[in-house]
Amino acid sequence: MALLLLIHIALFSTLCFAADPSVFLDLKLSYITLSPLGVPQRVIAVNGAFPGPVVNVTTNYNVNINVHNQLDENLLMTWPGIQMRRNSWQDGVLGTNCPIHPKKNFTYRFQVKDQIGSFFYFPSLNFQRASGGFGPIIINNRNIIAIPFAHPDADIVLLVGDWYTKNHTALRTILESGEELGMPDGVLINGKGPYRYNSTLVPNGIEYETINVDPGKTYRFRVNNVGTSTSLNFRIEGHNLLLVETEGFYTTQQNFTSFDIHVGQSYSFLVTMDQNATKDYYIVASARFVNETVWERVTGVAILHYSNSKGPASGPLPVAPSDIYNQWSAMNQPRAIRQNTTASGARPNPQGSFHYGSINVTDTYVIQSLPPVRIDGKFRATLNGISFVNPDTPIRLADLHKVKGAYKLDFPNKPHDRTPHMDRSVINATYKGFIEIILQNNDTKMQSFHMDGYAFFVVGMDFGVWSENSRNNYNKWDAISRSTTEVYPGGWTAVLVSLDNVGVWNLRVENLDRWYLGQETYMRIINPEENGKTEMVPPDNVIYCGALQSLQKESQSSSAMALHCGNFKLFLTLVITILALYFDF
Repeated sequence: MALLLLIHIALFSTLCFAADPSVFLDLKLSYITLSPLGVPQRVIAVNGAFPGPVVNVTTNYNVNINVHNQLDENLLMTWPGIQMRRNSWQDGVLGTNCPIHPKKNFTYRFQVKDQIGSFFYFPSLNFQRASGGFGPIIINNRNIIAIPFAHPDADIVLLVGDWYTKNHTALRTILESGEELGMPDGVLINGKGPYRYNSTLVPNGIEYETINVDPGKTYRFRVNNVGTSTSLNFRIEGHNLLLVETEGFYTTQQNFTSFDIHVGQSYSFLVTMDQNATKDYYIVASARFVNETVWERVTGVAILHYSNSKGPASGPLPVAPSDIYNQWSAMNQPRAIRQNTTASGARPNPQGSFHYGSINVTDTYVIQSLPPVRIDGKFRATLNGISFVNPDTPIRLADLHKVKGAYKLDFPNKPHDRTPHMDRSVINATYKGFIEIILQNNDTKMQSFHMDGYAFFVVGMDFGVWSENSRNNYNKWDAISRSTTEVYPGGWTAVLVSLDNVGVWNLRVENLDRWYLGQETYMRIINPEENGKTEMVPPDNVIYCGALQSLQKESQSSSAMALHCGNFKLFLTLVITILALYFDF
């Protein structure tokens, strides 16, 4: 019997885990009641936990995640920063996927090809991220690839974000009524409220996060801003933050006493513990680029607890930067982030266009965001005057099945002086092009822009209106690559991107309020000579909707194991079981 089991395992491994290793996970999203800020509310848990479990994999792993929708509304999960090479079918946004209906499940299958770093997952529909459903993603380097710093003693993951005591359905109702969300009720760190550093601002009985450390050890803090719309300043009392990575790319190493992390961004810092510490310290994430006196409650506080601590953290919190009215100074921090061009491991893209400064730009898009306005009686936000309306039929499915009128390839390459309107306008991008995108923020608040399927080079940012002369100040040598960048209000950020990943990819404002109101579009990138090598075919569990609803099978469910290994695995299991029974007999 034991021998047969070993044969079974060996054959199964050969058949199902050939080439790069595979992992299989189940994520079950459901509602639970918690009181992270002292007020009972319904949050979205993953596998019964808030936040959800870490997806911990290694470069080039094949990832199979079976997502179960136990909510009362449609669901999609998205994986920002994971490039989904050749495989936009797994991206988890409405332009690429039909939703998972309640009581149904869907298995996402993708490879974390040539990537390392810190990321997070979250539900992309219906403002759901404001109620939770998020969790961290760690992609470790392979052992054969050296990292550009000494291995830390341990990893510490922090999910920080602003938080409202109203759930996501109430928040989106506020937006639909034409009102802004207003000041959040607080900041959570790993799903928990603030340590009671102030008896007036923090009620008694709030559960807070504690991070346990040992003197003299060095820890890698992986910090992700999973919030709704607020930029946060992150700091640890009495400790320096050595920046080493952002969204999958190693940076030149720089020390900071505090660091601004905008919505949707992820950073890794090395933090060395004090050899002679005798007490606990504050870990703080507080609202940034607001009137901090008014927004004082929008502060998350965790505790850094030393194993030899002789007393609790006490006294005032470490002071946040005081440049709120001098954003020119604040912009120096993101401008200082540089790519570590000597590090081994992941590169901005597999084709190696990290000599980006010498590549000719093939097209330029100036994309302008504006504050929300009324369009046809609805409160909407626009990019280049267009408030995006999600298609009933996902874009690539519409292409393959020749569905007419599902979307338009007419997104303008610059703002036009015309009446704002709602439409399904998509960027008609050119495969293997090298494009320049100017993100012009004419809104009143800090914004984060995110691009699925890619990492881009952040070559410049400034205040005012971008002009062609702005190119004279671009960083053409060691600009950081990332997938989410900040754009200051009244300013612009310029990025360069090599369009080598075929598919349909979402370009959006990551701030949930603006995204929900229509500040997004898609890039459609098609290889006219497609031979099956640059774009994968739709998965065999693809969900159909819209004009293709009639193609949908009656049962919308799938199994990660069955999908990956196929029916042959079941047949093999049956054969081995019969043989085992026979030999036992």
